[in-house]
Amino acid sequence: MDRENLFQAVDHTLLAQTATWEEIRQICDDALAYHTASVCIPPSYVKRAAEYLAGRMAVCTVIGFPNGYQTTAVKCFETRDALDNGADEIDMVINIGDLKDKNYAAIEDEIRKLKEICGEKILKVIIETCLLTDEEKIKMCQIVTASGADFIKTSTGFSKAGATFDDIALFAAHVGPGVRMKAAGGIRSFADAEKFMELGAGRLGTSRIVKLAKAEQNS
Repeated sequence: MDRENLFQAVDHTLLAQTATWEEIRQICDDALAYHTASVCIPPSYVKRAAEYLAGRMAVCTVIGFPNGYQTTAVKCFETRDALDNGADEIDMVINIGDLKDKNYAAIEDEIRKLKEICGEKILKVIIETCLLTDEEKIKMCQIVTASGADFIKTSTGFSKAGATFDDIALFAAHVGPGVRMKAAGGIRSFADAEKFMELGAGRLGTSRIVKLAKAEQNS
């Protein structure tokens, strides 16, 4: 696969609790250099990054992160705040307890509310696949499709495992038209990234791909 096309699918990500502004600024610079889809950063850095990038790169941030059990009102506030600060894309975490309880209407309602706030801006729905059964993953494909969200996303990268090829293949078989897929967490090589893209992923949440490219360039 052409490397340029691969980079254009990458949400270049830094969500570590210890991330400093200098580190965030560096991934912004790297994202610009490699023409990634976005930078995905903590909400506290969105305003500063948006001002620094000045429209040259999409800014993505996370809502209800990483556990998803905030109330819908809190997630709505977080989303409005992020957009007001200059975010272009929102990656939200579902309430996994609601899914386990089969409280499907509550999950769909929450996603719909956040999508209404986002409007034309992209909303990705993180379902944390490593904590779910295949039946639950399929149900979330149906809910995300019905909700009007733009993407279903595998993982936060903060739980016990990240994206798998099987999960993206499962998504591809069950999402409706217009719903794109994002693989995130544990993408450690160009071969991994290419495989996820071949399976149908439209975005890749990773910091490793740009780091690998920089290492190659400097070797």
